[in-house]
Amino acid sequence: MAVQSAVHPAPSEEDWLEMLMEKSFTDLEEKPEDGSRSLRKIIPRTKLCRGLYNRYCVLDVKEVRGLREEKHLIITASQEGEDTELCILKDDWFELLVKPGDLIHLEGDCIQNTWTIGRDSGYLILNPDLLISGTSIANAIRCLRRSVLSEKFKASDKGSRQMLIGTMLHDIFQKATTQGFGGDVLQKLALQTVHVPKYLKEMYQLNLSQADVMQEVGEYLPSFEKWARDSMIPTHQQVGTLNLSAGGTAAQVSEFLDIEENIWSPRFGLKGKIDVTAKVKIHQKTKSHLKIMPLELKTGKESNSIEHRSQVILYTLLSQERREDPESGLLLYLKTGNMYTVPANHLDKRELLKIRNGLSFYLSNVVHKSNGSKEIKLSALPTMIADKQACKFCSQFRNCALYSRSVEQPSGSFYIPSEMAPIIENQTEHLKDSHLQYFNLWYLMCCLEGQSKESKNGRKNIWMLSAAEREDNGQCIGDLIRTGSVQPLAEGQYLHTFHRQSGNIPAINLATGDRVVVSGEDKKFLALSSGFIRDVNENNITCILDRSLAKIPQGTIFRLDHEEGGGGLDAHLGNLSKLMENSPGSEKLRDLIIDFRKPHFVQFLSSVLPHDAKDTVANILKGLNKPQKQAMKRVLLSKDYTLIVGMPGTGKTTTICTLVRILYACGFSVLLTSYTHSAVDNILLKLKRFQVGFLRLGRTQKIHPEIQKFGEEEILQAKSIKTLSGLEELYNSQPVVGTTCMGVNHPIFTRRRFDFCIVDEASQISQPICLGPLFFADRFVLVGDHQQLPPLVQSAEARELGMSESLFKRLEKNQDAVVNLTVQYRMNSKIMSLSNKLVYEGRLECASERVSTATVQLPQLKSLKLELEIRETPETAWIKDVLEPSNPVVFLNTENIPAPETEEKCGVSNWIEAKLVAYLAFLFGKCGSLTSLAALTGWL
Repeated sequence: MAVQSAVHPAPSEEDWLEMLMEKSFTDLEEKPEDGSRSLRKIIPRTKLCRGLYNRYCVLDVKEVRGLREEKHLIITASQEGEDTELCILKDDWFELLVKPGDLIHLEGDCIQNTWTIGRDSGYLILNPDLLISGTSIANAIRCLRRSVLSEKFKASDKGSRQMLIGTMLHDIFQKATTQGFGGDVLQKLALQTVHVPKYLKEMYQLNLSQADVMQEVGEYLPSFEKWARDSMIPTHQQVGTLNLSAGGTAAQVSEFLDIEENIWSPRFGLKGKIDVTAKVKIHQKTKSHLKIMPLELKTGKESNSIEHRSQVILYTLLSQERREDPESGLLLYLKTGNMYTVPANHLDKRELLKIRNGLSFYLSNVVHKSNGSKEIKLSALPTMIADKQACKFCSQFRNCALYSRSVEQPSGSFYIPSEMAPIIENQTEHLKDSHLQYFNLWYLMCCLEGQSKESKNGRKNIWMLSAAEREDNGQCIGDLIRTGSVQPLAEGQYLHTFHRQSGNIPAINLATGDRVVVSGEDKKFLALSSGFIRDVNENNITCILDRSLAKIPQGTIFRLDHEEGGGGLDAHLGNLSKLMENSPGSEKLRDLIIDFRKPHFVQFLSSVLPHDAKDTVANILKGLNKPQKQAMKRVLLSKDYTLIVGMPGTGKTTTICTLVRILYACGFSVLLTSYTHSAVDNILLKLKRFQVGFLRLGRTQKIHPEIQKFGEEEILQAKSIKTLSGLEELYNSQPVVGTTCMGVNHPIFTRRRFDFCIVDEASQISQPICLGPLFFADRFVLVGDHQQLPPLVQSAEARELGMSESLFKRLEKNQDAVVNLTVQYRMNSKIMSLSNKLVYEGRLECASERVSTATVQLPQLKSLKLELEIRETPETAWIKDVLEPSNPVVFLNTENIPAPETEEKCGVSNWIEAKLVAYLAFLFGKCGSLTSLAALTGWL
C-alpha cells in the first residue's frame, strides 16, 4: 500500500469551472490528446491523496499492444499534476472504460511508483465517490442496462406482494435476534408486524388483506425455528453434532451484533445495509475460530444464484469499512431455513468490482459533445440484451424502450437486437415525435442539472471534508458526543441527544426539520444512521434517527452532516417517465402540455354548480373583489385547467382558500399542493377557520404546529389505527388533501383520484415536479406569477435549454385559461408604481384609497429626529429622509462609501451594507410601534 501523504489544496473556482466543462462534455469515444491538454483542465476540484482511501486523477490513457494488451494510466495524487505515478491494467482489466479526468481508487501494492492491476492482484475503483448499492451491482450481472435505468428511474421499481412479504419477514427475523426464535415469540412478532402502520400503507397500496398477508408470513415461521436450532449456538450449552460441508467446515451464529447496519464505502464505491451482522463460530474439522460476518436473508426461491451470492460477497467488502475482512459471508433462505457459507475470493470480488465500474462509467457519463460540435447530447446506455422473456418481466423495460426510441435511435449509431425492435416499437407506438422530443430534452436538462448539483453539493463532501471544514461551509455540526439514553419513539424512529463538547453549536448550520447523516468523526463510523433534526439549542441537538446508536462505543465523537443527496432528480425523471405512459391520464396531459391542445370550458355555471350549494357559494363570493370572482368562475367552468396570475399583494392565498371552500361546498374533492410545506400550511391555516375538513400528508416535523393534528402521522397515533379498514377510512375521510408536490408518491394516490388539483407557487416549480400531482386529478389549477421567482436552476447549460420555464409559463400562452388578479392590498401607490411600471404594464391597482395612501406610523419619530439633529453632520443628513413616512421608497447609493461585496464560502456578503441595514432597523425600532421589519437580499 502506498505511503500516506498530505492532502493537496483544491484549485480555484475559475479553474474548476473550466475543468468541469472540459470533463463533462468530452465525447466518450474521443481519444485523449497527446500532451496538449492542460493539467488544470483535467484535475477536478476534489481532494486527491495517497493512502488507504487514496484518490488519484487520471492524466493520460495509453493502450500498449504486444503479446498481451495493457492500458497504461498516468495518474497523480497532486492537485497540480506533479508527482505522477503509473498504473498498468493487465488481463481483462484492459477493457476498463476510463479517460483523462476520471478519479480512481487503487487497491494493491505500489512498487517504485507503479501499480499493477491484473487477474490476481489489486483492484481499481472508477469514480469511487459514486456509491452504488450491492443490489444494483448484482442485478447488473445479467443486464447492465437495467441497473443503469433503475438508478435513474427509481420510481418505476414499484413494490409488489413478494417484496412486501420479504420486508416483513426480514423485520420479524431481525426482531427475533433480540427476543428469541421460539414459536410463540415468532407468532407474536408476526402479529405485531402486520399491524405496523408502514406495512399497512403498503398493503393498502397493493390492495392486499391483512389476513392473507398474515397467513403467508406464518408459513415461514417454522423454518425460522429450524434455522435457530441448526445454526445458532444455544446459550450456556455445548455445541452439538455438526454437519460439516464437503469442505469440512460449518458455521454457527454465536451472537447478533447489529441489524440493518448501514455502511457507505468510499474505498470500494459501494453502499448498502447488511441484514444481520453476526459473530460466527467457524468449525473446520478439529479447529474452530470466531469471525464477524454479514448474514444476508432471502425470502424467495432457494436458488443459491449468482445474484444472491454476489450480494453476500459485496457485503464482505462493505464490512471492511468497520472491521477486518470477514473473507466470507452467510446466505440464509428463510423459506427453508437452509444457510450457505459464501466465500469471497479475489476472482469474485474482481468481477463484481468490474461490473460496478461499468455501472459507474455509464452513470457518470450521461452527456457528451459530438466531434467538433458544441451541441450537448445524451449518451447511449449499455447495449440492450436479446432476451424477450427477461425483458417481459423487467420493471424498467418501458423506460428502456422509451430511451431507445427518443435518444438512441435518432442518433442512428446504436445497435438494437433484431428480435427486440418490434417490442420496442410496441412499447412506444402511442407516442408522437413531439412527445419523444420533449422526453429527450427534459431528460437531458435534468442530467445537466444533476451534474451541476453534484459538483457543488455532492454527498462526497461528507467523507472528503473534515467536520471543521464542513462547519465552515454551514453544512455540518461536529465535535458531538451522545448523552442520555436512546428513546424508541415508533417503528424505525429513535430519539438521540447530542452535546457539543467545546463551544456553542453554530446557529445557522442546521435547523429543525433538516435531514441529516450521523457519522463518527473516525472514518470507520461513516453514515451510521440518518434522520432529521427535532430541536437545536446552543449546546444540545436532538435528532430522530432510523437506527439506534446505543451500541456505538461510549466516547465516540459524532458529526451531523446535512443530507445533500446526489442531485435529487429522482422525482423529476419519475414524473417524466409517467407522462409517457400509455394511459388515459398521461395521454390527456401530453395533449395539453406538450402539444398545447386548447383547454375546454363548459358554457354555463348551472351545469356544474349543485342547486343546494348556490346560496353557500354566493355568500362566500361576497368577500371577493371582481378579479377574484372571475377566477372562481373560470375554475368552475374548466374541464382541463385554469391559470391564476397572483400579482404581488393581490390576495393569492386568500383566493386559493376561497376557491377550496367553494369546491368543498359543491361536493368536489381537492388535492392541494405546492413545492414547500409552508405554502401548503398557509392555505390550510386559513381553511381551518372555516371548518373545512382536510387531511395533511407529510412528516410531522415539517408541518406547521397548528396543522399537525390534521396530519396523517398524528391521527394514526392518536386513534391507534392498526387495521386496513381503519387506514382506508382515514384516507377517504376528507374531500381535501394537502401535501407537497414531492409527496405524491404516498399510497393514498394509488386508490384516490381528485376532481381538482390546485398547485400554489406553480411558477416557481420545475415542469417535471409540477406534473407529479396532476396525474391524480381530472382538472388542475396553477397559481403563480412568472414575473416573480422562476424555478431555481443551477446549471447554466440547462437554463439555456429552457429548464427555467415553469409549467405555468408554458401554458400561459393559452390566454383563455388565464385570470389575472390585479387588485392589491399590500402596497401604497408609490411602492406599487415601481413594479407596476417596470413589470406589470400598469395593470396593478390599489384595493382602496386607504391602501393607496397608507404610511408607516412612527409615534416616536419626532423625538428621534431632535436627537439626530444634535449629532447631525452633512454625511448623516440622509438618515432623516430615510425615516420620513412620506418617503415610502428610498434608494441608497453606497458607491462613495465604498461598500464592496466580498465572496465567502457560503456566498456573497456586503458587511458595510449589512451594518447600515442593522443601524436603520435600530432607528426604526426607536421610533416605536413597529410590529415587523423585513431585511431582504438578492443573494442566496
